[in-house]
Amino acid sequence: MRLDGAGPQRHNTGMRPRPSPDLDKLLAGDRAELARAITLVESSRADHRAAARQVIEAVMPRTGRAIRVGITGVPGVGKSTLIDALGCLLVEAGHRVAVLAVDPSSTRTGGAILGDKTRMARLATDPAAFIRPSPSSGTLGGIAGRTREAMLLCEAAGYDVVLVETVGVGQSETAVADLTDIFVVLALPGAGDDLQGIKKGVIELADVIAVNKADGPGGERAAAAAADYRAALHILVPPGALWTPPVLLISGLSGTGLDGLWAKVLEHRRVLEGAGELAAKRRQQDLKWMWALVEDRIRHRLRTDPAIRDRAPAIEAALADRSLSPAAAADEIAGMLGL
Repeated sequence: MRLDGAGPQRHNTGMRPRPSPDLDKLLAGDRAELARAITLVESSRADHRAAARQVIEAVMPRTGRAIRVGITGVPGVGKSTLIDALGCLLVEAGHRVAVLAVDPSSTRTGGAILGDKTRMARLATDPAAFIRPSPSSGTLGGIAGRTREAMLLCEAAGYDVVLVETVGVGQSETAVADLTDIFVVLALPGAGDDLQGIKKGVIELADVIAVNKADGPGGERAAAAAADYRAALHILVPPGALWTPPVLLISGLSGTGLDGLWAKVLEHRRVLEGAGELAAKRRQQDLKWMWALVEDRIRHRLRTDPAIRDRAPAIEAALADRSLSPAAAADEIAGMLGL
């Protein structure tokens, strides 16, 4: 089933066409159609955005049943190695696993480095897995602007576990918490330095802290780091909280502790479902998504409105020579949007 009804759409620059995906194939789990659908929702073209909204609306009844896991941590903590090992473990257990790996974007070209597939070599070749690297394009928190839509498409295609790997730069990790059911923070042995490198707010968002690279010579340092994190959480987690984040020792390289990590993911889900909090959390996430889309539309208007584009240089010049205050300049631009 096709939604566009008009055949492939083509760029007037001679680029390759980007047809709407075949929904029947997408819902049957076809990875090529899933990739095509995600490419469509990532497009910024107005006609593609309209087609993408149709696709999302069509697949919504088939979404919401997956376990959504956010994974973050400082660069070098071993996120991709961990996800490769955990994903393979889940596939062996009968799951279908989708990985949305948000790549750092080049500051010069805006393009993604897209190295995650090569770092997840085993999982990338498994037919029960789907890995989609996407450029963050400067989005705060390292979350690509259309990651939520991509997650829904993966669920519609039958993936029952969705792992969202973030850049982990600490800019605004609330973004991943607002996408997923459980938020896993990976940490390195040597908590003294690591605690200083991770903002308090990220620790407060964590549902699980996993100290990676905890095997071999780093075992003692990892145990010491875990003790420091437990002490920090004792201060941050309020008494009587529904869930107390555990601190685990794991190794993505050797696979140590991955069964225990997944067991905690499932336990967290059972606790939230038992209290009715999972459904409430997702409803709250949908509300935040709606307002984020509204703000995105306003920003798009600011960038594309011809009247604002024509007037902006004069406003900026007036601001530079101090003949116009920032507040007055903002009022003028907002007035041109009818705000």
